[in-house]
Amino acid sequence: MSVSPGSLSADEPKAERHEAELSHEAPEWSYDTQVPVKTFRAHTDSVTAARFCLSDTHFVSCSSDCTTRLWEVETCRPVRDFTGGHERTITECAMIPDTNRMVTVSWDKKMVSWDMETGQMLWKCRQPGLLTSCSSSADGRLLVCASVPQNGVYISDAASGQTVHHINGYHKTTISRCRFDPESKRIVSVSADRCIKLWDLHSHKTTVSIDSNHSNAISDCCFTSNGHFLCTASWDKTLKLWDLQSGGFRSHGGTSLQRGHEGSVSSCRFSNDGALLVSGSFDKTVSLWDMTSLSQTLSLKGHSDWVTDVCISVDRKLVISASKDHTIRMWDIENIDEIPAVMEQKKTQGIGVHILKCEECGKPFPVSRLQTSELLTKCVFCRLKSPPRYRPQPPPLMPL
Repeated sequence: MSVSPGSLSADEPKAERHEAELSHEAPEWSYDTQVPVKTFRAHTDSVTAARFCLSDTHFVSCSSDCTTRLWEVETCRPVRDFTGGHERTITECAMIPDTNRMVTVSWDKKMVSWDMETGQMLWKCRQPGLLTSCSSSADGRLLVCASVPQNGVYISDAASGQTVHHINGYHKTTISRCRFDPESKRIVSVSADRCIKLWDLHSHKTTVSIDSNHSNAISDCCFTSNGHFLCTASWDKTLKLWDLQSGGFRSHGGTSLQRGHEGSVSSCRFSNDGALLVSGSFDKTVSLWDMTSLSQTLSLKGHSDWVTDVCISVDRKLVISASKDHTIRMWDIENIDEIPAVMEQKKTQGIGVHILKCEECGKPFPVSRLQTSELLTKCVFCRLKSPPRYRPQPPPLMPL
């Protein structure tokens, strides 16, 4: 989540502000954290969201400066500045799949649809409350947004913005994130009330309600591409993985990821293949998580203030991060396995990675040579369907 719910009242309409001119100077590379990174500076206030778009050839950034910008990945140049749609902080944007359209939402209570190729505003509609999040269904037909102080969700037609269904008082307090599942059948919402709820679009009912056991507000959530698992990020500095396919969370709750952030976790996003998770934190870092071991692989440092949002390209080569420091960073993680810090970690853990086929779902997955026979036969997602019955084996003794 890009902003604190408690700070909503602090953001006053910006009647006067200076528009940042588009810079035509390509950002310079930096190797400070052993990962190639480019820094993008154009916004004049906190960057609240960043999303890859247009088949990952571009990305979009949203800001508290009331603007949204479109950047070209290859040239690192700003392409377009979307202005005039909002008068207060833009909290999030949603790409409409298989189109050149996007939707932005703001604390000014407005949803705005844009044509990314022309910069034209297609429609604008007003909701009853300050909008904190938005998402598009995978088929591109529907939008969902969350609002305060109604603590509700509003489902709208993506072509017109017209509200087709709404639920007020859905959570006890601020809804920080709402998302469609990959099949566009359910909507998940997470909140500062620490609850996770899934709303069925067909029956118009809450089919799943989870007391997350997070000890602080849930700030973000994301699905794996098959919809079987949900990850939640929290201000309690942790991330948890929830098995929605088998309902395993009912018996043993969520699975916590190990070696986490030192600050509140603001955002999370799975890679398309589900093998990598990226998270951002108020500790100013971006973390990469290996979903085979459910542990942190690398911490990317460079932002000078809170990381508010993260996103990963489909080919898993690039990560972008948005920050309260007014910048966006694009990290090149294509050769992450060759980074000394990652190599040292694998060496310390005695890891030799092999690719095996999961006996349950049939998908390929990486494993270490030190893992037990149960781990060598099932991928992490199939293993999480039932409580683990194995004990990790110690590394082999080295001859003197």
